[in-house]
Amino acid sequence: MMAVRAVNGCCIFRSASSPCLSNFRCRLHRIRSLQYKKYSKSGFSSSVFGPEQHDNGYVGHRNCSVHNLVESVMEELEALRRRTKRIRVSNRIELLSGGELLEDKLVKQELREGMLLEFKKDSERVLLAVAQRPDGKKNWMVYDQNGVTSSIRPQQITYIVPGVESFDHTQISEFIRKAQENMDPTLLEFAWIELLEKNKSVTAGELSEMIFGSAEPLESYCAHHLLSQDEIYFSMLERKGSYSLYAPRPTTQVNELLRQKLAKEAAEKDLREFTQLLASAKAMHPHDKLPKSSWVAEERIQYRIKSLEAYALDALMNDDQKRTAGMILKAMGLAKTASSAINLLIDIGYFPVHVNLELLKLNFRTEHTEEIVAAAEKLLSESRDVDKMNRKDLTHLKVYAIDVDEADELDDALSATRLQDGRIRVWIHVADPTSLVQPRSILDKEALSRGTSVFLPTATYPMFPEKLAMEGMSLKQGKLCNAVTVSVILHSDGSIAEYSVHNTIIRPTYMLTYESASELLHLNLEEEAELKILSEAAALRLRWRRQQGAIDTATLETRIKVANPDDPEPQINLYVENQADPAMRLVSEMMILCGEVIATFGSCNNIPLPYRGQPQSNIDLSAFSHLPEGPVRSSAIVKVMRAAELDFRKPIRHGVLGIPGYVQFTSPIRRYMDLLAHYQVKAFLRGDTMPYSSDQLEGVASIANMHFKLAKKLFNVSLRYWILEYLKRQPKEKSFRALVLRFIKDRTASLFLMEVGLQASAWVSVGVQIGDEIEVRVEDSRPREDLLSLREVNN
Repeated sequence: MMAVRAVNGCCIFRSASSPCLSNFRCRLHRIRSLQYKKYSKSGFSSSVFGPEQHDNGYVGHRNCSVHNLVESVMEELEALRRRTKRIRVSNRIELLSGGELLEDKLVKQELREGMLLEFKKDSERVLLAVAQRPDGKKNWMVYDQNGVTSSIRPQQITYIVPGVESFDHTQISEFIRKAQENMDPTLLEFAWIELLEKNKSVTAGELSEMIFGSAEPLESYCAHHLLSQDEIYFSMLERKGSYSLYAPRPTTQVNELLRQKLAKEAAEKDLREFTQLLASAKAMHPHDKLPKSSWVAEERIQYRIKSLEAYALDALMNDDQKRTAGMILKAMGLAKTASSAINLLIDIGYFPVHVNLELLKLNFRTEHTEEIVAAAEKLLSESRDVDKMNRKDLTHLKVYAIDVDEADELDDALSATRLQDGRIRVWIHVADPTSLVQPRSILDKEALSRGTSVFLPTATYPMFPEKLAMEGMSLKQGKLCNAVTVSVILHSDGSIAEYSVHNTIIRPTYMLTYESASELLHLNLEEEAELKILSEAAALRLRWRRQQGAIDTATLETRIKVANPDDPEPQINLYVENQADPAMRLVSEMMILCGEVIATFGSCNNIPLPYRGQPQSNIDLSAFSHLPEGPVRSSAIVKVMRAAELDFRKPIRHGVLGIPGYVQFTSPIRRYMDLLAHYQVKAFLRGDTMPYSSDQLEGVASIANMHFKLAKKLFNVSLRYWILEYLKRQPKEKSFRALVLRFIKDRTASLFLMEVGLQASAWVSVGVQIGDEIEVRVEDSRPREDLLSLREVNN
């Protein structure tokens, strides 16, 4: 029979005659004394012994004052401290009590059929099993606790339960149940105190005698299990076969391990509470989820959330962030992948469903700092124009500003008239931000750090603070506006006859969208003769450029606006614009004309400028004549074109545009390279020293180009995401027209989806050729994974 005695809250299992229980009582008394010392230091006072009545009637203590008791405790602790100092961890050749060697304590036991043993199934699992029969020279067939028969090697055996013969394998589960009831890890602490003082090592059997008063099979296994699983009080000294010898760890080491254990348990508790919070947030209705700010309000939660965010964005700052995120994902039952972290952050409401990950990965600044905004406000309040006395008044001209319907920053506008000799004169009016912003000023540096305004389907992030760009710099209908105007007289063949560049003041007459401008051109109204002349000038220019070797790469361009991007199901407005549209042709031709004039102007006056060229005059266009005009031919030509080049001293031929030189000049509010050109040209017009030499210009331009490329990547990724989201929402039976651009491999073709302006790939049937139009359906569209699967529709 086993008896259970409650001692200081710990159950000690022993047989009816346990010779060691008095020792544990003594130790527990000392532990209580230590506890008393802790309480007294904390300001508590109590009677260790029961109160009794003195002769004088007062309640007191039994001939033992608290003062004497504390002194006794202190003496006991000091004695224990001196003994502990003498402790040395036993090594393999140390003699134990009675002169016994380590080897003598570890008696190897031969394995026989019917024995109960413990073995290592794999790196994480240890199982109980019954030996059945030998399997070859060394291996044994065993029947484990899960009812599985397997062959194990001797090295896998971690313990043979002593005193067991012919164990019934059907009783393994009951044996495990009883063992679990008996095992109390707190018993190890008492044994550790005893053995530490005696500087003794212990086997599982000896520990079983100490804490259970018995070395029966069940108690022996319990002792073995406690020792083998212990990471605090004992360390293994020696192992022989399936038996091991353990030594008590030094006090300092135990204290440190306990501290680490407590810290680990506290961290695990925090992690459990955090994962419960995540689970609760996931279960909430989308409209009830916690705002992002609530996740960063508390430091502990903030660190974990930020670690998950860094993991999702592949922006980990250190190994601890990676470890923290990994633990959270594992605790949530998720794979340790960036996509898992992204989806988790979306599920709890920290990220919106359609979060722009590229925006976060690039650490793109969506807001201007208070300092920048204040500097912009100051410029607007001063309203200073350094070129006020040197502006040509062109307010008598009819001025057309043509752009997309949601344009916020209007950089350019156009005017035209026909001269008496029949030639056409056009004016390209460009907004004049440099009348306010000076090179190397705080606002200029801010613009350089951005490189460009970024126009995404979900938002616009301007290069300059919005109020400054909109109110101080942009062209506005019916308002007096500062501008830099390029005036050009064209020969009848479209070449440049005369040109001039001036600081001007204009009053824009019309603000037109491309659609409305095209409609006006189609109506051919007499009162809008100037717009008709602009269209005629654009046609002349296009014809002339083609004669000079220009390559037409006009195609379909997609534009998307998302009204409410933070909603799970936002509204998507998709437009596909044909770059060959009359109004778009008109504007693009005038912009190219302006760029050619500025390059010529810079060359004639030795002005360092970002001259842009593209040496493509050697492209044989006849090689593409068999392809239909539009996206198919443009796509084929673009694939063989070389990248544009820059020169900061003199113009270089732009073969693709078919002009001798080119400078981007018409978007100084939204593109920093154009702003650089304005700084240089405006300084020349004033008669000032150039703000940048050619070498300095090259250095600044390289920084601006770097930011421009990042912004372009951000735009392309965002646009593609929302096109895929648009396709995802379309009815499954809907079909789309697609042009075959080229074949990638076998029958897998690169396609151009006409209705959405997107390139994709799909398998096409035999007989389909490059340039053919086919119908496809969307089988699968996953924007977050950038996956689009199309299938040809065979009618």
